[in-house]
Amino acid sequence: FLYFPETHGITFRIQISVKEQLDTDVLLKLLFHLPVNYPSALPDISVDSDQLTRAQCTEVKEKLLEQAKKHLSEPMVHDLILWIQQHLKYVVKQSATVCTEKTTLSKGTSTEDGTWMLLLHLDHMRAKAKYIKTVEKWASNLRLTGRLMFMGKIILILLQGDRSNIKEYLILQKTSKVDVDSSGKKCKEKMISALCETKVQSQHTRFQTFEVKEYSTLGELQNEFETAGLSALFSEFVPPLLK
Repeated sequence: FLYFPETHGITFRIQISVKEQLDTDVLLKLLFHLPVNYPSALPDISVDSDQLTRAQCTEVKEKLLEQAKKHLSEPMVHDLILWIQQHLKYVVKQSATVCTEKTTLSKGTSTEDGTWMLLLHLDHMRAKAKYIKTVEKWASNLRLTGRLMFMGKIILILLQGDRSNIKEYLILQKTSKVDVDSSGKKCKEKMISALCETKVQSQHTRFQTFEVKEYSTLGELQNEFETAGLSALFSEFVPPLLK
């Protein structure tokens, strides 16, 4: 337990390990900000976990807030922690796809074989033309296929290929000076999130090339995913990016 007294209340952090339905220990990192008029006012809640997708963490947060409303005007943090320990597997089950590296690994080393898929979300590209050239070069060198997709402010990179090559791509993406900062100075990519990493299934279409594509509507972007047999992937990870 860590307490951080602040002028506007208290921030309370706790990490709990929960046995999820896949027999995987899920480490939940919970942050509660208790306003000065707590418990008459609801706490702000933040949820993070390396074993859950961002969409699943959002779902956990929303369910905790629903429970918090039931305990308004009474101390609730302890009850909320007990509740999520007992109900996490049911909350996570609601997500259509479990695309986490650690839960996939727990099923055995055989999952290393075959083609893997990675979906990345970028916050922005300042030096867009140079950035695109770099991504295309990395994909080519590592024999990765897929799409670099632009739709409004959404930037997604969908990659398919050998898992070792996808891992190598991630290292390049995070350690290379691929963009420029607000002053025009070269910088590493800090605003990137891996939304999903999973093995390509039989219902998924294999991309034959790596292409850069721009979409004028969400429907066009959705159609790209659906054509590749990735409707569930789109539904779980893309709509939350619009919020």
